[in-house]
Order: sequence, then structure tokens, then C-alpha cells
Amino acid sequence: MAGYLLKNCTAVIVDDGKGPVVRRNVDLLTDGSAIVAIGENLAADALRDGTTVQDATGWFVYPGLVNTHHHFFQCFVRNRADLDWTKLSVIEWLDRIYPIFSQLNEECFYHSSVTAMAEMIKHGCTTAFDHQYNFPRHAGKRLIDRQFEAAELFGMRFHAGRGGNTLPKSEGSTIPDEMLETTDEFIADCARLIDTYHDANPFSMRQVVVAPCQPVNCYRETFAESVALARDRGVMMHTHVGEGESPVIHARHGVRTVDYLEELGFAGPDTFYAHCWELTHDELRTMAASGTGVAHCPEPVYLVGAEVTDIPAMAAFGLRIGLGCDGAASNDNSNVMHCLHSAYMLQCLVSSSRAHPVPPPVDFLGYGTTGGASLLGRRDIGRLAPGMAADLFAINTRRMDYVGTRHDPLSLIARVGIGMATDMTMINGRIVWQKGEFPGLDEAKLSADAEAALAAVEF
Repeated sequence: MAGYLLKNCTAVIVDDGKGPVVRRNVDLLTDGSAIVAIGENLAADALRDGTTVQDATGWFVYPGLVNTHHHFFQCFVRNRADLDWTKLSVIEWLDRIYPIFSQLNEECFYHSSVTAMAEMIKHGCTTAFDHQYNFPRHAGKRLIDRQFEAAELFGMRFHAGRGGNTLPKSEGSTIPDEMLETTDEFIADCARLIDTYHDANPFSMRQVVVAPCQPVNCYRETFAESVALARDRGVMMHTHVGEGESPVIHARHGVRTVDYLEELGFAGPDTFYAHCWELTHDELRTMAASGTGVAHCPEPVYLVGAEVTDIPAMAAFGLRIGLGCDGAASNDNSNVMHCLHSAYMLQCLVSSSRAHPVPPPVDFLGYGTTGGASLLGRRDIGRLAPGMAADLFAINTRRMDYVGTRHDPLSLIARVGIGMATDMTMINGRIVWQKGEFPGLDEAKLSADAEAALAAVEF
């Protein structure tokens, strides 16, 4: 793979490890998977053969966004007005939606992954983590294999969270029997996926995360065995925490969720939790002390109508913070850039009632880039600098949408929001989206195939 020279970028968000800064009127050069130079008047005669020169006049160039929590399969149950969070409790909602999830087949999991990845790439996401916890018995065990297939189709950097549920509904979970696995089944397939796909090398395109769905729907042994496997294989761990289950966990185990997982060892620099909106400041301090991170999903906060996640406190206590879309059951899009704007605006909404000030808009860009990279244990993505992966997106700001905003590229996405697809998205040195197209792919056919897979299942 050759490289690209982006000439005359109006602004590039550069970060040499000390925080993002704006460099104006510079060029950016890639070679293969990596960025090799960012500077003025990079010499064309220094380029290797095959380098493509791209006029980037007017472009703001950003590091690729990192999605740290999603459920791709839920793209096939979005825009369902009958599943109305505002009229249902969380338990009532789960009781309605899990039976729908249990009907999906292998083709649904593949095409819903294609659907989610396409939308993410269009909006600047270059690395995606998916928490795939739905394994209906009739769909088989190769669902994450198909997700890796979808990622390869687009050239997306993909971290697969192998989730699972082991506690029967008869013992207090919300999971239909069709979606249940034993702990042994779950752990065995995690090990298979790690052996088959996990690549810990720099610029890796495929990694696996051990990710039991949530403590309320799994046996204690499921989490204990997850810790043992993940630590043995050197992979990350993930689960749902602090989204209404803490009182249930306390009733079952005598402690709330954070302390329960700390006791099991499911915490630390190799671990990140999704949501965490109901956690106390003491629990957040406990997580910060262990190095456990948070994948903040702002969109579900609107739907649940619960507390707005206390991001200012998390930041003040030193927690690692990333951003996630969450699944389409509680967020009907897969747009990480939109989540970045939502996350900032939600904090502004409740700022007067919080003990800590809202972090500046640039910090939310950080949550979506370097923060996400940290949660996934990556040091080669999340920022633009020589030696880093060539993961980036560009916005042509020579439009009416950006008049009056161009003086501050660092705050633009969080504060103003971006209402359209990127002009270009690059992953691992390859352009995967440009001029409204996925190069080499027929979006109309991808869309038709996904709709056909959805239509084949009767909900």
C-alpha cells in the first residue's frame, strides 16, 4: 500500500502526546498504515512512488473517532415507535425487546454489522468496538466471525466484544432461554475467537474483548472465569455497569455493582464499563483508583430519562473516558460524531446542579479519540502525529454551515455539531469513504441486501 499527501490542509488537529493543537496550512503525509509527516510544503520529490496527492484546501483534518460501546445487531430493531422508553420501565422495555432479539439469524447479524459500520465510517469513526452479547441458539456461534467479515469489507478497525448471558430468567435475569449460554460455552467461544482473530501488534485491525453482558444477567462464575481467561490471554474486559442494576446486585450479593466487580477482579487498566450513570462519587473514585475506564453513551440518557451521567466528576477524579453510540434499541443511529455533540450538550443542560464544571468542548473531542483509544488499550490510534496509524477524517469547511465557526476547529464538533457525512474518512492509510461513496463498494446493493435480511425475519 502506498501513501497519500494531503496538500494545503486548512487545519490539522495534531497531538504529539501532550494534547491536541491546531496546525494551520500544513500538509499531511501517509505511507502505508502510518502517518509519516505533518508540516508545511512537504516536498513532492521526497515521496515514494505511488503516493497520491490530494488537494485539501478548506479541510479540517481530525483523528479518527473511536467508538467504545455499541450493539450492531440492534440496527434491525430501530425506529420502533412501539418500543417507547418514555412509557416503559427499563425492565418492561427489556421484556419486550429481548424476545425480538432472540429471533435474529446469522444473516441478520452480518448485515446489521454492515449497516452500523457504514454509518460510523460516514461520520468519521475509524475504530469500532461492538458488544455482541446476543447468541440465539438457532443462529449458531459464528456471529462474531461474520462481524469480522463485515469489518474486512469496509477496511474498518474492529474490536469485537464477545458478550454472553448465562443466568436464566427463572433465576432473575431478563434473558429469554433462546439467548442463554452456559459459562463453559461462553468462555470456550471467547478463547476460540482470541486464538483465531486477536492481533496485539501495532496497527492491528482485529482484536477481541472478553465482555459478559452484565452482572445482573450472568452467574458470578461467568465473571470470575472471564477475568481468568482475559488475564491469561492479555486481552481487555468490558461489561454494562450502573444503568439501573445496582440495587438488584446489592439484593443478590450484598454490595453494589462496582464493589461486586472489584471483588471479582473485573476491574483495572484492562477493563472498561459502559454507561455508569447511576454511580456514586465514591464508586467513581474506586474506579479511578483501579484504572477502570468508562464508555459514556450519551444518547440513551435522553430515552431513559434517568440521571445525566456525571462526566465532570469522572474527569475530576481522573477516570479514563471514551464515547459510545450504544445499540440502536436505545439510540437509533450509529453516529459517533453526533454522540460527541450530544455528550457536551447534555452536560451543559445540568451544569448548574453539578459540583464540578463542564469540561471544555475540546475534552469531548478527546473522549472520542484518545480517550477511546485508551479504553481499548491502544497507543497507535486516536491522535494525529508521525508514527501513529493513518486513521483520520476530513471536513471541507468551505460551506455556509461553518461560517463563523472556523476560528476554533478544536471545539467545532462538540459545540456546533456536524450535520453531514465527512468529505473523507481514512483507516489504516486507506481511504474508505470519499465524495459520498465507499470506494469499490455498491452502497445501494449493500442497503438492499440488508433490507432483504431484515425482511426475512418476522418480528
